[in-house]
Amino acid sequence: MKRAGFTMIELIFVIVILGILAAVAIPKLAATRTDANVAKMATNAATAISDLGSYYTSQGAFGDYIDMTNVALTSDAAGTTAIVANDKTVSYLSDGTNGCVKFTRTTAADVDGNVTVSTITTGAVCKAVAAKIASMTKTHSFGAVGVK
Repeated sequence: MKRAGFTMIELIFVIVILGILAAVAIPKLAATRTDANVAKMATNAATAISDLGSYYTSQGAFGDYIDMTNVALTSDAAGTTAIVANDKTVSYLSDGTNGCVKFTRTTAADVDGNVTVSTITTGAVCKAVAAKIASMTKTHSFGAVGVK
């Protein structure tokens, strides 16, 4: 009687090959997730800057960050506290653990339209975001004399 099936050696080879493929693929997937997070944060930073400029142009002055943009900003550098009404001078764009991008207005009633964008390089995601948005890290003037 002849038995159909695989020998133990054949099964071991298949398991070893699958293990090697998994060892190569899993780090690639993790890197892809980090790259996607960096791209999302860079896009959100550009969107927030654009939203602030649009709000200032339409209203003639700044309001609360929560009213000016739909980008999820936080009120602390740790990136854990969601922005709420009356957050007026500083807010952060967070990767979920660290505030990577900091938006600072001169005063709460900033009528000259200045917003300074700076980066915080704590963590791998924040470092990559800082490199990606280097051209945006400056003081943006949305109104008054000397618009940049």
